[in-house]
Amino acid sequence: MTVGTTFSVALVGLTGHPVEVESMLTPGLPHVQVIGLPDASVGESRERVRAAVVACGLTWPMSRLVISLRPASLPKTGSVHDLAIAVAALVSAGQVPAGVVRGRVHLGELGLDGRVHPVTGILPAVATAVEHGRHEVVVPEGNAAEARLVPGARVTSVAHLGQLAEQYGVGAVAAPAQLPRAPRPPAPAPAPEPDLADVIGQPEARQALEVAAAGGHHLLMVGPPGAGKTMLASRLPGLLPDLTEPEAVEVTSVHSVAGTYDPATGLMRRPPFEDPHHTATQVALVGGGSGLPRPGAISRAHRGVLFLDEAPEFRSQALESLRQPLESGHLVVARARGTARFPARFQLVLAANPCPCGRASGRGQECTCSPMAQRRYAARLSGPLLDRIDIQLGVGAVTRADLLAAEPGEPSRVVAERVRRARRRQAQRWRRQGWRINAEVPGKELRERTRAADPRALAPLEQALERGALTLRGLDRIVRVAWTLADLAGSEHPGQDEIGAALALRMRGSHG
Repeated sequence: MTVGTTFSVALVGLTGHPVEVESMLTPGLPHVQVIGLPDASVGESRERVRAAVVACGLTWPMSRLVISLRPASLPKTGSVHDLAIAVAALVSAGQVPAGVVRGRVHLGELGLDGRVHPVTGILPAVATAVEHGRHEVVVPEGNAAEARLVPGARVTSVAHLGQLAEQYGVGAVAAPAQLPRAPRPPAPAPAPEPDLADVIGQPEARQALEVAAAGGHHLLMVGPPGAGKTMLASRLPGLLPDLTEPEAVEVTSVHSVAGTYDPATGLMRRPPFEDPHHTATQVALVGGGSGLPRPGAISRAHRGVLFLDEAPEFRSQALESLRQPLESGHLVVARARGTARFPARFQLVLAANPCPCGRASGRGQECTCSPMAQRRYAARLSGPLLDRIDIQLGVGAVTRADLLAAEPGEPSRVVAERVRRARRRQAQRWRRQGWRINAEVPGKELRERTRAADPRALAPLEQALERGALTLRGLDRIVRVAWTLADLAGSEHPGQDEIGAALALRMRGSHG
C-alpha cells in the first residue's frame, strides 16, 4: 500500500512547526480518520477534502483512509492543513505520483467546490518551511504576495485543487464551478500620518513626546478633557524611524497571524499604532480565543505604540496584564490546548483625566468630585504599573494665548530627524552589547556608566531612594531618560542637568 506524504506547517503563536502529513488506505469500510491531535476544524477537513476531490472529477477511494499529522503530540488547529491532506490522499490513492510531492509544503483551505482559499499566518508558516530546508511551497492564490516576501521561498500559487492536480500529472480534471465574486476594491492609499505641527501650544508635552520617541520610553499624560492628550499620542508613531528589515518581518508576521495584514501593502515598514477602547477585555489586550491563542492588541503593537486612552477606565485585570510584557518584551499566553509566545516590545502611552469629572486640574475649583472619589480614580492605575512608566507628565488645558500664538510648532519631520540622530548615537554606543535604544539597556549598566562619567550625578536620585520617594526601578527609568536627553543634546553622557530634567519629567504627572 502506498503511503502518501507531504508537509504542512502548524503555528503556535508565531512559532512554526513543520507537520508531516501521511495518508494510507487500510482495509475496512469507507471512512476517513484524521489523527495527530486535530482540533474541530482540522477534523472537519475530511469532509471538505472529500467534497473538493469529487468536485474536481477525481476518484475518491472507497476504502478506509487514515490521515496522520506528525508530530502527534503537537496540537493542530485551523484549516491550513486541508491542501496537504488532499494531496497526501491523492498520492495514497495512486492518482498523484509520490515523488512529485515529496518534500513540498502545501498550505491552504479547501472549499467544497475545490477552490483553495487564503489562510492567516502564511508569512511565518512559509518562513518556517524555508528555515527547515523546504523551499518548495504551494499556497493559495490570495496568499501568494505575502508568501513571496520570504527570502528563499519558491512559491507556487493555486486557485483550485484541480489546477494543482494537473500540475502533478493527473491529466485534465474538471474545474470547480465558478461562483460569482464581488470585484475586489483597490487597496486604499495609506493615510498620511498625523503631524505634530497640528498641536497648539503644549511645549512641555511636545518635548516629552520627542524624548519618548528618541529613547523608546513609556509615557503617561494626565490632564483635563480637550487638552490634546489623544492628539499628542496619535503623533508619536510619526516621530519613530522606519522598521528595520528583521523588525518589519517580525511585525508583519504578528499581523499575519492576527488576520489584520493586507499583503497588497508588502512588509509593514512603519511602527504600528494600537488604540483599543477602554471597554476592551484582558483577552482583547493579551490575546486568546478557543484552542491556541491569537495575538491581542499588546502583540499587534510590537515595535510600535500601544495607546490606552482614558486609562483608569480600563478593567484592572487588563491594566495589570501589561506589567509582564513591559519588563520582558514578550508575552506568554497559556491555554488548555497549548502555550503561545508572542513578541510584545512596544511603547506604552497612557492618557488619564485628573479625576472622574476631569476638572480637577489647575485650581480645581470647578471639580465636583469628592476627595475620596479622586483617590479611588487615581488608584485605578496601580503603583507597580506606574513605576514602569518612564515619563509622567501633567498636560494643562490650552489657553487663549496659545490659540492666538502666531508661530506654529515644529512639524513631525523636523522632530523625527532629531529622534533619528539620537537613536543613531544609542545604536553606536550599545552596538557591542546588541542593544539599540536606551529603553532596552539594563539599569545596572546605565547606573555604572553614569557613575563612572560623573560620580555626583546620581546623588539626588540616591537620596530620593533613601527617603522612599523612589524605587530602584524608578531610579533606573529616570537614568534611562537622562541618557536620552543627553543623546538629543549631543552629549557623551548625562550630567546633573539631564538627571534633574529626567526627574522632572517623571514627577510632573504625579496625581495622588
